[in-house]
Amino acid sequence: MTAHLFVLSYPSFSFCRPLAKEHIRRNRQSRTFLVENVIGEIWSELEEGDKYVVVDSGGGTVDLTVHQIRLPEGHLKELYKATGGPYGSLGVDYEFEKLLCKIFGEDFIEQFKIKRPAAWVDLMIAFESRKRAAAPDRTNPLNITLPFSFIDYYKKFRGHSVEHALRKSNVDFVKWSSQGMLRMSPDAMNALFKPTIDSIIEHLRDLFQKPEVSTVKFLFLVGGFAEAPLLQQAVQAAFGDKCRIIIPQDVGLTILKGAVLFGLDPAVIKVRRSPLTYGVGVLNRYVEGKHPPEKLLVKDGTRWCTDVFDKFISADQSVALGELVKRSYTPAKPSQLVIVINIYSCEHDDVSFITDPGVKKCGTLRLDLTGTSSTAVPARREIQTLMQFGDTEIKATAVDIATSKSVKVGIDFLNY
Repeated sequence: MTAHLFVLSYPSFSFCRPLAKEHIRRNRQSRTFLVENVIGEIWSELEEGDKYVVVDSGGGTVDLTVHQIRLPEGHLKELYKATGGPYGSLGVDYEFEKLLCKIFGEDFIEQFKIKRPAAWVDLMIAFESRKRAAAPDRTNPLNITLPFSFIDYYKKFRGHSVEHALRKSNVDFVKWSSQGMLRMSPDAMNALFKPTIDSIIEHLRDLFQKPEVSTVKFLFLVGGFAEAPLLQQAVQAAFGDKCRIIIPQDVGLTILKGAVLFGLDPAVIKVRRSPLTYGVGVLNRYVEGKHPPEKLLVKDGTRWCTDVFDKFISADQSVALGELVKRSYTPAKPSQLVIVINIYSCEHDDVSFITDPGVKKCGTLRLDLTGTSSTAVPARREIQTLMQFGDTEIKATAVDIATSKSVKVGIDFLNY
């Protein structure tokens, strides 16, 4: 479970410089302001039950979390399951690549990436520096240097120059500079940002429709992509009338700082929301009319229903720190030494069988019964398993009821 911790839970950051305070007061009229060593000022405005959204916008993804403040300790309650999508700044790079394909041809760009990989990296680095200069109020064009090997390889590949390709293309907002650069108008650069930013805004709008998020007081825009003025302006325009938009100084390091603080006090988040429904597949007594005929299994004269989804926890369910789920499992044979149980997950809650659409295997629970049996093996062994949710990972312990000995437990989520 992803946890985005913000430094608001530490009131010791209560000092601020007069200049920084004035900067806040001056910008508060627009409801967007930068924060630098002024966490104490925000802390003084927080009340029991206040809610905030953290928008962690990075390179590959944007992740959203919603927390509620619990005073006086400053503990946090997660109000809505962590959500997000592939709306990071790499989307802008992808739009730039699509633009290059439109001008020079997709076949050439693909070959250039294969034949001249170092030059392709140099080109994307040059674009990255210009991408950071994009701003809503910019009027000057942005120049992107083309590596010499790009110009040379294109002439060999097509038989004419890069300049000729630009003249022949229908892309009016990108020109050729005599210094060997692509000259993009500010509107052209802004257009590369638009699909990614629109996806972020749409995802945030969907989030704000949730009842748990309707009374949010703050929205913290953090992560590397949050440095982009175009994204800042879009978030301000869309949500500035709903909550205060806060963009911290060193915005790219904010999540890292929160992770360090979380490592010092992992118990600061007391309640989380499960992102998925988790459970295992079990056999239940077959009930005529309730269970489908294709799930019927008759064994030793007993009618069983196979593939039943035994739910541990539901998607978007509130889970307290250290909350336990208890289950008992019986080996198929008394002499069995290992029980391997498949764990399944699903994005929605209304699931009955592990074969239902959307259900997928996400891990295994392995119970090692070696060394737990007594001299006289009982006819029926019961292994009681406790699974702990609500933390950043799922933990499990198990006991052999007949002998009261601990059972070695292993959970594997990495290979699925």
